[in-house]
Amino acid sequence: SAPYVLPLGFVESSCRSRIFWMKLNKLLLQGKFFQLEINDPYSGPVLLDEKLASRCGYVLSEDVWGNPVFRASVLGCHVVNEADELFSLSVNIKVSSFSNMRAAVTYTYPMYCSYSSWASREIVCEENYMEVSVKTDVPSVSNDYTVAWMSALPETQNVAYQLWQLMFVSPSGRKRIMVSDAAKLGYSFNNTLYRVYLRAPYHSNESDTTTVSGVGMNMVTSTSMYRQRWLLLLIDTTVSCPVDGISFTDTTLTWTVPSIIPTLVVQESTFLSKNILMGVDDQVIVNPEEKNYVLEHNKTHIRITIPIGAEGGKLKSSVSGGIYGVLYSIDLFLEHTWTDADWQTTKYTVIKSITTPFMPQIPSVINNTLPEERLFNVALGHFLPDVSLVAITIGNVPFTLREAQHHGFKIYETPFSNSMKGFVLEISFDDPYILKEYVNRNETKYTLLVNYTLSVGPEMTLYYHSAALECVIADIELPKAVGYCDEENLYLAIPTFGLHQYWNLYLGNKLLNRHVAHTNGYLAATNSTHVVLQVPLFAVGVIYEEVSFQKIRARFDVALRKVRTMETLQMFSISCSFNSSAFIICHPDGTIMISAQMKTVPAIDMSKTKLRDSSCKPREYNEGHAFFKFHVTTCGTSVRFEGDHIIYENEISYEKETLPGQSTPIITRDPDYRLTVLCYYRAKETLVLGAFASDPSSPSPFGSGRMVARPNIAVYRRIRQALNVVSRVSKDESFTEFYESNVAILKRPFEPVFLEMELKDESPDTELYLENCWVTGSLDFSSTQRWNITLNG
Repeated sequence: SAPYVLPLGFVESSCRSRIFWMKLNKLLLQGKFFQLEINDPYSGPVLLDEKLASRCGYVLSEDVWGNPVFRASVLGCHVVNEADELFSLSVNIKVSSFSNMRAAVTYTYPMYCSYSSWASREIVCEENYMEVSVKTDVPSVSNDYTVAWMSALPETQNVAYQLWQLMFVSPSGRKRIMVSDAAKLGYSFNNTLYRVYLRAPYHSNESDTTTVSGVGMNMVTSTSMYRQRWLLLLIDTTVSCPVDGISFTDTTLTWTVPSIIPTLVVQESTFLSKNILMGVDDQVIVNPEEKNYVLEHNKTHIRITIPIGAEGGKLKSSVSGGIYGVLYSIDLFLEHTWTDADWQTTKYTVIKSITTPFMPQIPSVINNTLPEERLFNVALGHFLPDVSLVAITIGNVPFTLREAQHHGFKIYETPFSNSMKGFVLEISFDDPYILKEYVNRNETKYTLLVNYTLSVGPEMTLYYHSAALECVIADIELPKAVGYCDEENLYLAIPTFGLHQYWNLYLGNKLLNRHVAHTNGYLAATNSTHVVLQVPLFAVGVIYEEVSFQKIRARFDVALRKVRTMETLQMFSISCSFNSSAFIICHPDGTIMISAQMKTVPAIDMSKTKLRDSSCKPREYNEGHAFFKFHVTTCGTSVRFEGDHIIYENEISYEKETLPGQSTPIITRDPDYRLTVLCYYRAKETLVLGAFASDPSSPSPFGSGRMVARPNIAVYRRIRQALNVVSRVSKDESFTEFYESNVAILKRPFEPVFLEMELKDESPDTELYLENCWVTGSLDFSSTQRWNITLNG
């Protein structure tokens, strides 16, 4: 294809210390393929490949910015040399959109270099070759220190007339070959008007590896031999180049080169270092300290120290094993000029591209959340400019950046110091993808779970980083209940906000739902803001704080508990006093209270009413009412079992007055009256005997009572008598001496109590289980001051 005009800014070139430098702009090669051809002035273009490059003095690589770089020695195979002073080289740059290079566009680029300040010996250590060039008049073969060369003299008798030959000396012995054969082994040898040069690949069969001052060196020891009539010319073309000498710390890289290389300086006592220069790319750094570089040398070493991240090099992002990190690369060269007795002046140039090992850089998550604005603000950094955010996942839901912005997430880049950057994500607490958890009393814990997907480096490797942020704020107001009563009911109005989401209502330890409310006889009405509970005075769950003649003080408690932990946050209570002429209350401890209204004609004397046990008389009475208080184990109370209930039964009757007669009294003015009293307790809820009660936050259930008036007819009924349970407190662990019953016992804290419970019932089907025991500060079993001894058996 025909040559084209070069695009503006596509190629830059220079000539530095007898090296052609050419750089291509990678931006103009994006999505394209390119090749280089070297234009041979005699035979035309030759495709550049690795083998040709190392043999002919060419290097094709990339600079730290990714731009293709081509370097060539002025003594390269296809360079036009004019009197060892003017040099030119023409290169074809072929660019194609296809990997097979079809339809390529070819740009021809000529380069020129002027170099006349040749030293007696010049050595170039490039990335892929070693090159030595010497003036043909040095060194003198008569020098006493050229023993290595002189050992080759017996071979010179066989040097072909007017032809160069090479003598290699290696640990395996000596080898003499023709120049044409050396080219087949990857060497390049030639002579110019005033100089002879040898170019050798690293680690050839004829080379040797040694260590000089701790630095590994690759060395080719050779003598070039030429004979023309009476002239026999022996030239030392030995070359030695460093192959390591690189070390790293967390913050610096160091390149070390030996000051004196013994194979190049035979008479070390005459060695004198004249000048040391360092450079980056193709530019000499005159004052290294201005860029924080350190160039130092002593008798054994030349050392260049570069801070990682310093100007002139480049940090590049990378991913290794799923971990984000960076690499730092810099292209250095070192030029050392010295003199010695054998070579007068030697210029020694080493070109070195250095890249650090992978350095992990764990990104940091910076939490800038604004609770007062209810906004998560999180920054992920620090990243180099070659990292970009491509997607995020919130919870388990993936979003592209476009989808995230459309949803309402705010994502943007933010600059950090040292040319680093970060990615900021802003999400409202109220977003549906934010996790919300009710904690403590009135707080919400908001949790943002985010997974970032980032594209890293020019390779665009995907890297994933997750972060979890939490913020707890007091943004929940606990509900406040309002209570009131009418003549027959207690009411609680409770706000519906948060119900079933944050908290539930409990009646004792039972969840208060619609089923329980209906079963207990409550009415529940709900509007947009509140649920109103209507609780009848004698419904299940009502606590009777005070019961007296024709008066009841009743309380209804509902606990507000957290949904997850069941923690009680507060109690909603309504307490009211009621006037009631007739009621029956069955207490959890087995106490029964009855206010009986007896309307008969003629009226009866209420003081003469009694229970089955005629000694059990009313505590209070008036013309139409009698008030009884007794325990289920007294006053002739009977017990029976029906289904899952225990039923305690007694009877209020009236003692009729009769006129005396000679036989059974039959003459009376009083009416016959009987009132049956029933108390129902669930069989699984144990009555309490003795001085012990349960946790006041979970009151024992009251039984339900019923009063049934009956005519005076005989009814046969199979009833079971009350269980005979006796409890006593022993004075010591021997259980031989006991306190008298119904006597207050005073005990100090932590002093043992020896309690005996005995079931005297002889039925084989009856067993005694002791469930809850407690101590009170008074004779009142339901005293609020209590200390639990056992709970739930």
